[in-house]
Amino acid sequence: MKEKFDILRSACVPLPLENVDTDQIIPARFLKATTKEGFGENLFRDWRYDKQGNKIESFVLNDPRYSGKILVAGKNFGCGSSREHAAWAIAGYGFRVVVSSFFADIHRNNELNNGVLPVVVSEPFLTALFASIDRDPGTEVEVNLPEQRITNLATGESEQFEINAYKKHCLINGLDDIDYLLTNKQKIEEYERLERITN
Repeated sequence: MKEKFDILRSACVPLPLENVDTDQIIPARFLKATTKEGFGENLFRDWRYDKQGNKIESFVLNDPRYSGKILVAGKNFGCGSSREHAAWAIAGYGFRVVVSSFFADIHRNNELNNGVLPVVVSEPFLTALFASIDRDPGTEVEVNLPEQRITNLATGESEQFEINAYKKHCLINGLDDIDYLLTNKQKIEEYERLERITN
């Protein structure tokens, strides 16, 4: 079981870059691991650390002004390869929501499969949100999954967002695909029993 998602209110980490690909999210040299553990510490590894392993102070994840469970990113987030490890790294770092005006389809689904909610907003909303965070790094955003609504609490501006009904159900109830199947075990067994009788 994953952590259930209902209404999240959090400060944000801004990444106002377009076309952030999965190799930038988690470099290929970290893909040999077979479990999800430890990926968060290597999120944006080559942007966070230099070749000697020292923090690059100018990168947003190393900036003490920014924190929170919401990553706000530029257009076309998660493009490139289909590696699920990128979603593992985002979830492992502690982000529950990624906000962008456009996600690569495969990466968007990988986030949903790993307990991270990708929220697609309009370009004007995204621009205004970046501006709010720039003015005040403590700017908070509320993401209401049951109502499918995101609100910039600094301005009061709000938008609806779309999500697949099945994935919404899983996030709200803290389920992955296996958990969901297990919650329907009795229905599956009953269906199989009736199939055996009728055949």
